[in-house]
Amino acid sequence: MIAYFLLVHRYPAQFKRLFSAIYLPGNQYVVHVDKSSGAALAEEIAAFLEPYQGVELLEPENALWGGYSLVDAELRGMACLLAMDSRWSHYINLSGQDFPLKSQNYIRQFFAANPGRQFIRALDQRKERPDTLNRISHMFMEEDGAMRETGVERPYLSGDTPFIGTQWKAVTRSFCEFVCHDPQADRFKAFYRNSFIADEGFFQTVMMNSRDQGMVMNDDLRMIDWVPDGAIKLRPRNYDGTDLEQLKSSKDLFARKFDAQEDPDILSLLERHLQTPAANIYQVADTAPKISFRFTMPETVTA
Repeated sequence: MIAYFLLVHRYPAQFKRLFSAIYLPGNQYVVHVDKSSGAALAEEIAAFLEPYQGVELLEPENALWGGYSLVDAELRGMACLLAMDSRWSHYINLSGQDFPLKSQNYIRQFFAANPGRQFIRALDQRKERPDTLNRISHMFMEEDGAMRETGVERPYLSGDTPFIGTQWKAVTRSFCEFVCHDPQADRFKAFYRNSFIADEGFFQTVMMNSRDQGMVMNDDLRMIDWVPDGAIKLRPRNYDGTDLEQLKSSKDLFARKFDAQEDPDILSLLERHLQTPAANIYQVADTAPKISFRFTMPETVTA
């Protein structure tokens, strides 16, 4: 069984198609509708989800890009999923503009063949992304719906190494229990509350600095085409019909992102793809080996 956490802030019709594509009885689902998106969106999503079993709506809060509020929403979603059912083995987070490339049967087979593995991108931030260290070396605040840089410098957590990756992940139930409820995670929560773009570093850092989290695969199982957006930023390009063959042949489980208003046909094409044997039967050879790390002690890494 799989537990899903979905972040939604617009495009209700597209969300409904995503949810229909990933829904399978027995799985558990928690949906967070950004409070800033308005009551009408929340009410439409709630009405759509009402007939489904194993689904909960999280109390809406503002989830600001760049802010710890995104991490807080995800921690609340994880905790809700843990309380809903004791049988699910893996947690997956999605946005309302993601879409699966494999069926739920395939995804269940995939995780059954990869027990105990954490699928999350995690790079040593100091070594691999020193250009992003300002996110943690200075304090940031969420105020009035915007991020504010205070200019106040601060040291990093003593004895810990900062890691960075993407917001997206597929991690084990045991990690969710650890990050939500273990006091060892509290120092990271306190520190990252005043960082910038915490959702791309908090979970990686907790995992990679904590013992007994198993095999960490440097992979988020997402197909994403990053394109330039301004001087130093990257953004995920919207996929369209010209990308269909690449999407169908991908070994990833999900892709992001899509805009059904720009291309109304691509989701229909993928919905048909999900009915094919290639999207339903997992073969071990489907997934090439990835760079991975096993942590047995916080300071010990073996490739």
